[in-house]
Amino acid sequence: MVLRLNAVAFRAWTRLCAASLSAARAEIDALNVFPVPDGDTGNNAYHTFQAGAGAVDALAADVPLPELVTAYTHALLLSAKGNAGNICSQLVRACFRDLDLEGEIDATAVAHSFRAASDAADAAVGVPVEGTILTVARAAAVGAEKAAADGRDPRGAFAAAAEAARAALLLTPSQLPRLAEAGVVDAGGRALVVLLDATETALTGRVPTATSTHVPVPVLEGDDLVEGGPAYEVMYLLDAEDDKVPPLRRVLGNLGDSLVVVGGDRLWKIHVHVDDVGAAIEAALDAGRPYRIEVTHFADQIARQRRPRKRSRAVIAATTGAGVAEVCRDLGADVLEFSRSRPLTIDQVVTALRDTGADEVVVLPNAQRHIGLFQSAASQLRHEDVRVAVIPTHAQVQGLAALAVHDAGREFDEDVVAMSSTAAHAQHGAVTIATEPGITMAGPCQAGDVLGVVSGDFAVVGVDVTAVAADVVDRLLTSSSELVTLVLGEGAPEGLADALSAGLRASRVDVDVEVIEGRQEHYPLFVAVE
Repeated sequence: MVLRLNAVAFRAWTRLCAASLSAARAEIDALNVFPVPDGDTGNNAYHTFQAGAGAVDALAADVPLPELVTAYTHALLLSAKGNAGNICSQLVRACFRDLDLEGEIDATAVAHSFRAASDAADAAVGVPVEGTILTVARAAAVGAEKAAADGRDPRGAFAAAAEAARAALLLTPSQLPRLAEAGVVDAGGRALVVLLDATETALTGRVPTATSTHVPVPVLEGDDLVEGGPAYEVMYLLDAEDDKVPPLRRVLGNLGDSLVVVGGDRLWKIHVHVDDVGAAIEAALDAGRPYRIEVTHFADQIARQRRPRKRSRAVIAATTGAGVAEVCRDLGADVLEFSRSRPLTIDQVVTALRDTGADEVVVLPNAQRHIGLFQSAASQLRHEDVRVAVIPTHAQVQGLAALAVHDAGREFDEDVVAMSSTAAHAQHGAVTIATEPGITMAGPCQAGDVLGVVSGDFAVVGVDVTAVAADVVDRLLTSSSELVTLVLGEGAPEGLADALSAGLRASRVDVDVEVIEGRQEHYPLFVAVE
């Protein structure tokens, strides 16, 4: 018996993986004691695979499977966070690289893909350690190989891989003393099991029986948490020739530990734990061009997680467009929808803030005319001992950027500062259609003309939506831009996102593009550049 993959099932699988990690991330975070007990393994894995699912969802319904897989694995690489996110990204990339996406797959092919994935993950890690996600991945490969040898079908091989992974996960405390001391299984291995269980469910319809993963939740004290380990986690993307990477790997391996290097074809993702952050980045400069550099101080991160939570927090986002509202909800916001025919009122806003039931509220007005409205509502709530911060976002895309960095685990002021800074640095634009003749900063316009908006001002007058949109994007781009977000609204011409993405790929290969089906009225396009 053989298996044939298809685009519809693949899309459903990507969403199931993200949803499964979302449901398990608190549990996985609680298991996170190795290599550093920073309590973010579940969150990192979830955000990695949510980015992959989002990249697939943004593509048109008729995109063929090979293109979907390429977009998915590329998004996993770009968005991978932490040890688990990066290693899972490499596992998925290697697994799909060795599968025939347009032909028939038998159990032997499944086993081969699992073995290739395990080998690729081992190769990506500087010093492989037993009792980790690598051990679980290796067991999955053995399980698939045994199933193929026993004559099982490809679905059976996937199920056998998942079963072997679950068994291997339960043995990790016997292989890694830190896990045994804490009484938990490996967090990264648990994340991989969640993904394999989701795959088994997608292929067979069976939901695997849950197994105990910790007894009890680890309680570790003081500096023993990071005793003897490096103080910082450093991650970055690297544009470098492939032959420059082995020397970089050796340098980083000597600087620290938990080294993971994944990628290829001039795009690499580097993850390492070090004491000397400068040296880790200088080594990258010797190899190529590092960008999207992220540095985490473990002591600060662990201290934030231990800090008692005394207040609940909510984020309210004013939105227009069902798609934008859905994205905001997915990012954790309470949504207050509006349109030209249904403007917001002060009573609505006060009620919305009060109905959150939170005693800390962050507000994203997402339109200049809403800022005063929300500030008035906030002053009322403050008399009720509710802390309210109104971040002056003037555009929907600024609100989306702010939500992307929202972290309820931070102190309120820290969260507001991070969200405010991100929103302020998100350059924004839009495309709309003139409804009547008038004079704009870009010159006169007639009803039906296409207007390009840059940072709140009309900057382009034209007749073609795609041409005006390209002009708006070009005006927003700078030499340091890394991400362009396109929010498609009602009236967006077919192929608009593809045309803009193709133009960016031709002129700025260092810039990533995210597409959101916003479905907002009156604006065929919102644009953000970060």
